[in-house]
Amino acid sequence: MENFRRTYLRLCKEGGVEPQESVLAQLQEARGATAGSRLDLSGQSLSVDTCAVLGRVFDKDTLFTELMLSDCMLTEEGMLCVVVGNNLRSTGAEALGKLLGRNKTLRRLVLEWNALGMWDEAFSVFCEGLASNASLTQLDLRNNQINHQGASDLCLALKRNSTLQELDVRWNNIGLLGGRSFLEALQQNRTLTHLQMAGNNIPSDTLKALEQGMDHNSDRQSTLRESRSRTQVLSKEIQNLKEEKGRQFLSLMETIDKQRDEMGRSSRTTSIHVGQLQEALNERKSVVNSLTAKLQMTEAALALSEQKKHNLGELLTRVKAEQDELKERQNRERKKEQEDSVLREGKLLREINNMSETNIQLKNKVEEMERRCKSQQEQIFELKQELTNSTAELKLRIAQTEERLEMEKRRSKHSLEDMDNLRQKEVDHLNRHLEESERALQDRILKLEGARIQLEEELSRAKAACVTERAQAAEELGKVRAQVRLEEQQRVSGLEEKMRGLRQSRDEAQSLCSQQKQTIAELQGRSRQQGAETDGLRRRIEELQQELAGKEQEKVEEVSRVRVELQEQVGHLQAERTAQGGLKEKIAALEREMKVLASSHREAILDKESEISSLLEKLRLREADIQRMREDEAQRASFLQNAILTYVQGSPLHYSPKK
Repeated sequence: MENFRRTYLRLCKEGGVEPQESVLAQLQEARGATAGSRLDLSGQSLSVDTCAVLGRVFDKDTLFTELMLSDCMLTEEGMLCVVVGNNLRSTGAEALGKLLGRNKTLRRLVLEWNALGMWDEAFSVFCEGLASNASLTQLDLRNNQINHQGASDLCLALKRNSTLQELDVRWNNIGLLGGRSFLEALQQNRTLTHLQMAGNNIPSDTLKALEQGMDHNSDRQSTLRESRSRTQVLSKEIQNLKEEKGRQFLSLMETIDKQRDEMGRSSRTTSIHVGQLQEALNERKSVVNSLTAKLQMTEAALALSEQKKHNLGELLTRVKAEQDELKERQNRERKKEQEDSVLREGKLLREINNMSETNIQLKNKVEEMERRCKSQQEQIFELKQELTNSTAELKLRIAQTEERLEMEKRRSKHSLEDMDNLRQKEVDHLNRHLEESERALQDRILKLEGARIQLEEELSRAKAACVTERAQAAEELGKVRAQVRLEEQQRVSGLEEKMRGLRQSRDEAQSLCSQQKQTIAELQGRSRQQGAETDGLRRRIEELQQELAGKEQEKVEEVSRVRVELQEQVGHLQAERTAQGGLKEKIAALEREMKVLASSHREAILDKESEISSLLEKLRLREADIQRMREDEAQRASFLQNAILTYVQGSPLHYSPKK
C-alpha cells in the first residue's frame, strides 16, 4: 500500500498534477491492507489529470482487487485515462470492456449511476470483455440506462462467463424482451446466484421465473460445495491414512534396525529375534494389505457415490426440463385462448357496429314513412276543404236556381202555378236529398277520420313497440352473428314492400281526388244547365242521384280496400313480431351455447390445473426421493468414515521386542 501511495505521489510530481486530498485520504485508510484489498473512491469528484495518474499506477499494480468508482462524475476521457495502456480510441464503456478482458485480479466492480447503456456498440464491447473475464464475481450496473438490446448483449456475455456470481441491474430500461433474454441466459449459466432486477418494467411472471432460475443455480452451487467439501474431507482422511501408514512403516523400520543391533550384540537371541521380527513383519504386511484393500473399497464406494450423484443430477435436470416444457406448453395454450377470445370480441364488436348501422337505417326509413304519412294527412285535409267548397258552391247554385224559379213564377203566376208547385216540390226533394247526401258524406268523412285516427294510434303503438323491440334487440344483438344480417335484409325488403304499398295507396287516393274533382266539375256543369233547362231538371236530378249512388258505391269500395290494406299491414306487423320472437329464441340459443362453451372452457382450465398440481406433486415426490438418497449417501459416507476411523484408532501398530 505504501508503494502504491509513493508511486501515486511520484507520478503526480512528474506530471505536474496536484495530488487530490480525497484520494490520499482513501489510500491512508486502506494502508495496512494486504493483497486482495479494496480501494473505495465513491462520491469523489476525480479530475481528468488524477484519472490519468491513477491509470498509470493501476497499470503496474497487483494489490487491489476491488475498485469502486460510483458517483464519481467521470467523463469518457477520465475513464480512458483510468484504463490507459491499451491504445484505446473508443468511449469509456469500450475501455472498461478491454480492461475486464485483460485484468486477472479484480473481483468486484461498482459502476452505478452511469450511462453505459446509451451506446449499443460500446456496451457490446464491454459485454465482450465481461464474457472473457475469469476473475470478476460481483458487478453493479444500477442506473446505467440499459435497454433490451444491451440486456441481450449482457446475456450473451453471461452465457460465456463462468465466474460472475452477483449481478445488480436495478433501475434500467430492460423490459419484457430483456427479461426473456436473461431467462435464456440462465439456462446456460450455472454460476450466477444473485440477480437484482427491480425497476425495469419486467412482468411479475418473468421475475418469478428468474428467481426460480437463481434458486436452481444456488441449489446447484450448494450441492457442488457440499460435494467438494465431502471430497476434501475424504481426501484429507485418505491423506491422514497414508501419513499414518508412513509413520507406521518408519516405526517398523526403526524396530528392524533395533533388532539388527540386538542381533549383532547377542548371537544367541538372533534366531529368536529374527523369527519374531519375521512374524511381526508378516503381521504388518497383512495389516498393510488389509488397509490397502479397505482403501480400495472406500475408493470404489466413493466412485459409486459420485456415479449415483451424477445420475441423480441428470435425473433432476430432466425433471426440471420436463417441468419447464410443461410450463411453456401451458403458457402457449393460455396465449392461444387469450388470442381466440380477443378475436371473438372483435367479431362481436364488428357485428354490433353493423347492427347499429342497420338500426340507424331503419330509423331513417321510419322517419321517411312518418313524413309521408304527414303529407297524406295534409292531402286529406285539402280534399276536405275542396269538398266543403264544392258543397258551398252547390248551395249557392241552388239558391240561384231558386231565385230564377221565383222570377219565372212571377212572370207566369197563373199559367205555371202547378208547374211551380211541382218544381218547388222537386226542389225541396232535391234539397233534402242534397242535405241527406251532405250528411252522409260528413258521416263518412267522420268515419274516415276515426279510421285515420285509429290507424295513427296503431302506427304510434307499432312505433313504440318497434322502439322497445329495437332497444331490446340493440342489447341482444351483441351476441348474434351472420344470421341476423340475412333476417335484417329480409326485414328491409318487407319494409320496402310496405313503402311501395303505401305509395300505391297514395296514388289511388290522388286518383280518387281527381275523380271527385271531375264529378264536382260535372255537377257544376249540370247546375248551370239547370238554369237554362228547367224542363230537364227532373232528368238531371235523376242523373245526379245515379251519379251519387255510383260515388257511394265507389266510396264503399274505397273503404273496403282501405280496410283490406290495414288488415294486410296488421298481418305484416304480426309477421314481424313473430320474426322478432324467432330472433329472441335464436339469441337465447346462442347465449346457451356461450354458457356451454364457458363451462367447457372452465372445465378444461380445471383439468389443466389438476394436471399441473399432479405434476408438481410428482416433482415434489422426486425431490423428496433425491433428498432421501442424498441423506442415505451422507449416512453411508459418515458410516464409512466412522468405520475407517474406528478401525484405524482400534488397531494401532506397536511392537515390543522380547528381551
